[in-house]
Amino acid sequence: MKRKSIRLFALTSLVFLGIFMGCSDKVIGYSVVLWNIPEQGIRAGEVLPVYIKSNISHVYIVGRADGEKIEIPLWQMTDPVRKNRIKNEAALYQEYAGTYASVKTDGLPCRAEAVNTSRQVYRLRKGEVIKILYRGDGQAPMTGGQPLEGEWYKILTDDGTQGWCFSYNLSLYQVDDDGLAVDENAVVAEDDSDERWAAIAASVWYPEEFKAMVDGGDIDLARLHPSYRFIVDLDGKKVSLNTSAIHESWDFAGYTKTDEREYSLKGIPLRITYRNPQYIVLRYTDSSGKPQDLNFVTLSVNLNEIVNAERQRRNQAYRRIAAQGKYSASSYGTLTFNEDGTFRWTGFKLLVPSVISASAKNAGTASIKYSLAKSLQSSYDGVLTLKFDGAADEVNFLYKLEDGGLRMEDASTAAFRGNLLTARGAEHTIIYFTK
Repeated sequence: MKRKSIRLFALTSLVFLGIFMGCSDKVIGYSVVLWNIPEQGIRAGEVLPVYIKSNISHVYIVGRADGEKIEIPLWQMTDPVRKNRIKNEAALYQEYAGTYASVKTDGLPCRAEAVNTSRQVYRLRKGEVIKILYRGDGQAPMTGGQPLEGEWYKILTDDGTQGWCFSYNLSLYQVDDDGLAVDENAVVAEDDSDERWAAIAASVWYPEEFKAMVDGGDIDLARLHPSYRFIVDLDGKKVSLNTSAIHESWDFAGYTKTDEREYSLKGIPLRITYRNPQYIVLRYTDSSGKPQDLNFVTLSVNLNEIVNAERQRRNQAYRRIAAQGKYSASSYGTLTFNEDGTFRWTGFKLLVPSVISASAKNAGTASIKYSLAKSLQSSYDGVLTLKFDGAADEVNFLYKLEDGGLRMEDASTAAFRGNLLTARGAEHTIIYFTK
């Protein structure tokens, strides 16, 4: 059944690709762009012809002014309508085509109608950026018997949610062709009196998960790279953002300030929200036009030292196991560890297939790659990972070096949190090897 599903998906994808590549000039309707797409030179409020709507890929195939056909996510455009209706449709969005807003407070409700008692469809986060679509008529919320100042606006979030929000807790601003704020109250980068901006530029910022790894002691060397960071280099006039998925560097030409704690970088698809001296949020807009929030923190430790210490811990733990060379168990065969990180295990058929795959060969590589929760450290030395030649999945064992041998416990049902083994499995096999 699974293979049929995969084949069907592949076939459907190929059909859609074929339609796209051979797309005719038949227009199925016209849509209004709701959210700027600066990398395509497309602004909110523009009307584009729609050739295909894909509910599988969740995109429209539309035509740009130069005739090129491109994909745009469904949420960034209105539903297509006939040509004789698009003028009225576009007029609805024209007044606020270049208007966005930053949310001032956490939990601000977005409602189904322009009424404060209407059903909530979304709760906005402080610092979240939303698109203002158009103004509506509605009763202002009351406080202390008095109506709040502001207007009801139909808004769009970056996950495609639409609803009504009252503007009292919104900071509205205009954007330019690059999608950057051009608010008349903007502060330029040459004004170095802004202490928050100075703190942002003076620090090296790391992904928030690094702090959790360092504080918890569960270092994952596959994810914790000292080069993964965000830096504003005012001397070199550069901004760099490097993560596991993003590798970008831009020339720095200044910033605009769209809120007390929010900064947009000129010509760079980044908006920075300053939370406190140790925490910022980056709003990064990728080439598809989809924004994403990235949490970054400062660290008081040297990451290179942390990485080197973890590598040394792993190497030393493995060398202690390999120093004994060969181990044997009457029911589970002979297990030999080599100094180069390879192993050979014969006679493990009682563990097949419950623990070890039937396709596993008698050799492979061994490593110490996971950390052990403190609650288990009195009973075990660590987690031993075996990767058998011929098998796709690794096999993990809790282990303990004891006088005269090695005790290994199957960890296939153990609980892991990231790189940390936190609890033994409900069912497990224990093997006692002697030297």
